[in-house]
Amino acid sequence: MDIFESLESEVRSYCRSWDTVFERASGSSLYSEDGREYLDFFSGAGALNYGHNNPVLLQPLVDYLLSGAIVHSLDMKTPAKRRFLETFRELILEPRNLDYKVMFPGPTGTNSVEAALKLARKVTGRQHVLSFTNAFHGMTLGSLSVTGNSMKRQGAGVPLTNTSSMPYDGFFNGQMPDFLWLRQALEDRGSGIDKPAAVIVETVQGEGGLRAARASWLRGLAELCREHDILLIVDDVQAGCGRTGTFFSFEEAGITPDIVCLSKSISGFGLPLALTLFKPGLDIWKPGEHNGTFRGHNPAFVTGAAALEHYWRDGSFQSSVAGLSSQLHEGLTQIAAGVEGATVRGRGLLAGVYYPNPETAEKIAAESFARGLLVETSGPEGEVVKTMPALTISPEDLQKGLDILAAAAVTVTGEPVALGSTI
Repeated sequence: MDIFESLESEVRSYCRSWDTVFERASGSSLYSEDGREYLDFFSGAGALNYGHNNPVLLQPLVDYLLSGAIVHSLDMKTPAKRRFLETFRELILEPRNLDYKVMFPGPTGTNSVEAALKLARKVTGRQHVLSFTNAFHGMTLGSLSVTGNSMKRQGAGVPLTNTSSMPYDGFFNGQMPDFLWLRQALEDRGSGIDKPAAVIVETVQGEGGLRAARASWLRGLAELCREHDILLIVDDVQAGCGRTGTFFSFEEAGITPDIVCLSKSISGFGLPLALTLFKPGLDIWKPGEHNGTFRGHNPAFVTGAAALEHYWRDGSFQSSVAGLSSQLHEGLTQIAAGVEGATVRGRGLLAGVYYPNPETAEKIAAESFARGLLVETSGPEGEVVKTMPALTISPEDLQKGLDILAAAAVTVTGEPVALGSTI
């Protein structure tokens, strides 16, 4: 047994599927200790939207660290924080007419969700929160209580209370009108559902099977929340920062959530950082009422500001992502066509192929790794092959990855895939 197996906890996960020791990385490639190259369609679970060791971000980080500037500062004022906030306001909030206060909770996605849930309950004085089937919002108790996956919920060890789950878009395959249950529950005093403080939703369920909500469904949800004075929280931890094509995944629907959760790629470089955004009228926190030792990581401010300045100053990067998204979806559609019942799911560069037999997706992911491509599975049964290439991947590398994925699918299913170049 090596040190990983002998000393590290049984809770380890990804290293079981990708049983190698990764030593270095660049762009969309990782390299193992033995020198083998692996094309990365995983992107650190969405934390590396701009690729590995992106020089646009690496050089400012190295310069900052060598300058003797402050690294750890809790929530104290620093030039790095100032620059990040100014850049975020100028390039992200103001062009989208979004009036949000910025809160730095602990540095991970689940910290952002916990802060959002706590604030919603504090503002409304209500405790109940509604979430959706197959949702994933994090692994701490609050965020886990609004997560749908039964395996993850069982790990809590205590009852997960003050939440209810309702059908996500498409859960009934169009056989029921949108929000029929929710509207009835809110308007019927005999429903047994307390008026909730908030509804929390992912526009694309990254861990829940890549189900993507329709824009009309999201608008309907936002309107229903307004009608009943319920706060709308959008969890954009994985789907945000350009992953679905626009910086925020909810932009396409034309809605303005009351609270937004961001993490993963907001630092740009894979460094820990999280934001909780909320409308100014909701900012009723008392100083220090929600805090964390690492709630303002200056190296992450540096790389986060650099990413925003380089990629989001104009629309060229978003146009590039749109082209890559079309290429990815075209390739996935060709791969899915080889198996009856297989369909493409997701939006933008958060997309994959659903297979009726969950074992198919797992086997394709394993075969892809054997051929030098990192992809994971998604969904309650692992029934979706999930792809998340970097937003900065070249069309050539994207095509190379699609070719590997297609070859893996042929090996597993025995069905031919007519995958033509989409470059």
